[in-house]
Amino acid sequence: MLPYVSTQSCRVMVVEDDVVTRHLLCHVIGLEPSLELVGACGTVVDALRLLKRTRIDLLLTDLGLPDGSGLAVIRGCRRLAPEADIMVITLSSEEEQVLACIEAGASGYVLKESGHTDLLQSIVDMRAGGSPISPLIARKVLARMRRHVPDVRSDAMADGSLTRRESVILELIASGGTYAKVAQALGLSVGTVQTHIKHIYAKLSVHSRTEAILEAQRRGLIPAAHPVPRWRSAG
Repeated sequence: MLPYVSTQSCRVMVVEDDVVTRHLLCHVIGLEPSLELVGACGTVVDALRLLKRTRIDLLLTDLGLPDGSGLAVIRGCRRLAPEADIMVITLSSEEEQVLACIEAGASGYVLKESGHTDLLQSIVDMRAGGSPISPLIARKVLARMRRHVPDVRSDAMADGSLTRRESVILELIASGGTYAKVAQALGLSVGTVQTHIKHIYAKLSVHSRTEAILEAQRRGLIPAAHPVPRWRSAG
């Protein structure tokens, strides 16, 4: 069993049209006592129907569905369950698909080739405040950002769109830090970090951690690449 950051049950919904893969995802969810499977289906129509009548905390969705794109499910989830985390689990590593999912509201993007343990760890990391992305996907997104982000960091910092504390917090989040680790590193409470994150979302007009990171990088508010932070140990 993997460590989990909350004693509260996380209500999970799975959208996957391949029956074998759907059963596998449901099995993986069942391996972690803190996760509760509340719905599983294989079409956009069924997914939207479930979202309207079921409270969820986490959506796991494929993109290639028989009656449409998983993007419609992501957008529906963002509308019907705005506080839920969204993770894409798919075969596609196309840049445009990845960016479209992030813009629609996904906070994680994991390829189906990931093993059971890696997938479960990704789910746990997301619920802890992270944005798990398969290494291949992360490399493509960073390469895309380097191609398109102008060198306007100094100008963006000067316009005051983010405070110094907000910039530091977002850089730590972009480096892979959870809210708890960021709070520990800066000597803040987790609630204070979450409040700063909400202010960042409002200033950048975004709705997820991944969107905030990419938008801040696009504006030059934080660098596009980060060294691995040396988190202070607990105690």
